[in-house]
Formats: sequence, structure tokens, C-alpha cells
Amino acid sequence: MKKHLFSVAAMAVGSLLMMSCSSSDIEEDLEPKSIVDMYTESQPIQLTQAQQVFVNDNNTFTLNFLKTVNETDRSGKSFIYSPLSITYVLGMVNDAAIGKTEEELEQTLGFHTGGIQAVNDYCKKLIDGLPKVDKNVELNIANAIFLNKEFTLKEQFQKDMLAYYDAKAEALDFSASGTLEYINGWCNDKTNGMIPKILDEIDPYTVSYLLNAIYFKADWASKFDQKNTKMETFTTENGKTELPLMHQNVLINYVNNGIYSAIQMRYGDGYWDMTIMLPEDDKTTDDIINHLSSRGFSDVEGFCGTMGGVFKPYEVDLKLPRYETESDTNDVPIGLIGLLQKMGIYWVFDGGFADIPNMANAHVYIGMMRQKAKIKVNEEGSEAAAVTVAGTYMTLNSEPIQYQYPKAVFHANRPFVYVIREASSGVILFVGKFTGK
Repeated sequence: MKKHLFSVAAMAVGSLLMMSCSSSDIEEDLEPKSIVDMYTESQPIQLTQAQQVFVNDNNTFTLNFLKTVNETDRSGKSFIYSPLSITYVLGMVNDAAIGKTEEELEQTLGFHTGGIQAVNDYCKKLIDGLPKVDKNVELNIANAIFLNKEFTLKEQFQKDMLAYYDAKAEALDFSASGTLEYINGWCNDKTNGMIPKILDEIDPYTVSYLLNAIYFKADWASKFDQKNTKMETFTTENGKTELPLMHQNVLINYVNNGIYSAIQMRYGDGYWDMTIMLPEDDKTTDDIINHLSSRGFSDVEGFCGTMGGVFKPYEVDLKLPRYETESDTNDVPIGLIGLLQKMGIYWVFDGGFADIPNMANAHVYIGMMRQKAKIKVNEEGSEAAAVTVAGTYMTLNSEPIQYQYPKAVFHANRPFVYVIREASSGVILFVGKFTGK
């Protein structure tokens, strides 16, 4: 039976804040003098035991994606991506898949043999729950289906998309000149202008475009004072450059496991954070990413650190850059489909083998996939957004503290790795590497 092309474009935009520094403990007084308590507890999102397993294993997919991008893109440039946005688009596709196609998607994304219903329930839980975790953090997860008016979607697929992904199908004329602007307008709107477009053109033979958008914006629990931001030397892989480094003293979760030192930079009321990892002097960001892919955060978030301890409150002399980074998987030599194939997803991209019979009145496969990303970092906080589109063709602030805590230096003046996640569940929204360029 003839299969039709299902193209997927994934776009992720993220504004994040990251830091790198030397990780040695210090005893002397540090500037600036004011110490702000950022060591706060999170309120948990309500997940079932099975859904918590999904979080952990989908985070494994996220960190494996980080490793795959890092190994493939050797340009030396900074990058930021949202594998969670990819998960949502592939989750929608998975709803219509069967057999080996469904099996590969669920296994690689970390859902194992949970099945379509479990994947849909999990995605719905995050859509409903994550935006409510912290009233001081703006988070929106949106999905949409734009259908070529020449085709129809299966009734059950439409019901599932509306019930679990809040995605309502909208029929459009794919040969009309305004359709490209309309779809890109949705993207621009859902990312608050951070990603003005995801598609460069509309193929009139496309069956449908499935889109996911994630938008995140939050202030730091302890904002940086602009007067303490100064141009300083940032050591890149190939030399040195000058970047604006923000500076403050904070009470913050800190750890050193022998491979990297890390801090957990809180947003809002402390329910979201950016974990920033700086390699030790004899290590590199590659070492960090390889370690995360194999161990995650288990060694620094367990009851005992096997190499150098676990996260604990430290008084940290903190510096990190103010910057912006943009990424596009089309700039990676093998593109997004190639990245996912390296991770074990094949059948859904193969017109001869893809088995997605429950989506539309045409046999489809994913023929194109793309992700764009952007991150902004400043004294106020971070702003992040992600959009994924799939197209088918036929064929805390607090009072100064009085307690004594151990001290450490964390200066983001060389390449580092970071993630943005919801602290209580551990769900990772964005992953990235900052190299100074």
C-alpha cells in the first residue's frame, strides 16, 4: 500500500540562564557582600508512580538527545533544545501508530511498553499540572493540528488530540498563499514572538502539520543587580572573548562530583530551577554530557554521592554571562530526523514500513523534522519557548541569613552545560551548552 510523507518540524526556543566558574571552596569574604537565601523547598506536582517512572525515563531520552546533538554538531557553537517539545509531537503521532512503529517511539521516548493510553495520560498530566506549579512562573504548553482541506482525520484521533493534547484540528487550503503565514503566526503567538516562524514553505501535498509549543518565562528567585554586571574574560575552546558577567552572592544548592561543579538556580518561588554544570579543570563539557547520559543526576541527588557528595546549601560567589543563543537542527549535518534515528527511531520515518493507520484517510510517515531554539539570559531571569510541527504528505527572595554555610566559587567564565526543569517532579524542559559563541 502506498505510504504518504509525514513531515515533522520541531522548533524550540528557550531563554535560559547559565553559569560557569571555578569550583574551589573559599573561606575569605566575597563581593558583593549581601547574601540572599535561595535554598527553598518545592511543592510537588501530583504524579502517579508510573508517571514518575515516565518522567525519569523521558529525562533519559532528553539527556541522550543532548549527547547525540553534542556528538554530531562539532561547530563549537552554543546550542539549546527542548526534547520535551519533540516528545509531544511524537506522542501525538504515537496515538495513531501501531506495531513496530509504536514500539520504537515508546521505547526511545522512555515510555517502554506503557501503551498509547499511558503516554496520552502522561502528556495530559503535564499540560494541566506544570503551569500550576508556581504562580510566579509563566508556562504554557499548546498543541495544534493544521489539516490540508483535501484530507480528513480519523474521528478517534481527533477526539484523542482534543482530550489529551488540547489540540483541535483546523482545515486549511495548503495551496493558498496565506497558509504559511497563518501557521507561522500560531507559532509566533504561542512563543510570545521568540520563534516567529518554523516553516519556510508549505507543500500543497502535505496531509497535516502537528504542532507543539512550550513557552516559559520566569524571574530568578534572587535577581542580579545590574551595577554588578561587568565585562570580563570568558575562556572559549579556542581562545578568549569578553562577555558581560552578572555577579551576586547567594545561598544555593551546590555540589562537586569530581567531573563538574553544579548549582541549582531557582526561579519564582523555587518550584523551577536551572541546573548549571561547570567542568572541573581537567574535564570538558563533553565529559559532563557523557556522564549525564549514563548517570543522569543520580549521583548528586541521591542519599550519598559516589564521587563527591550531593547537592547541599552553600554560600556561593556566583558569576554567569548575560547572553542569547539560537539553535536550529537544520544546521546540524544530519538534521533532526538523523538525530532521532541515531537514538533508535527508524520505522516512523520510513515510507515503506511506517505504520500509522489511525491518523488520517491516507497512509503517512514522518518525512521532515526540525527544531529551532532560542535562549535569553539577563539579570531578571529567563524566557524559553519551544514549538514542534509535524506535517504529513500522502505516500525567592528572603531576608539576609545569619547562619554559617560552606563557601564556594562558581564563575561561569568558560563553557558549561545546563538544564531547566520543574524541581519536584524533575521534568526537564530545556537542555543546552554555552560555549561563549
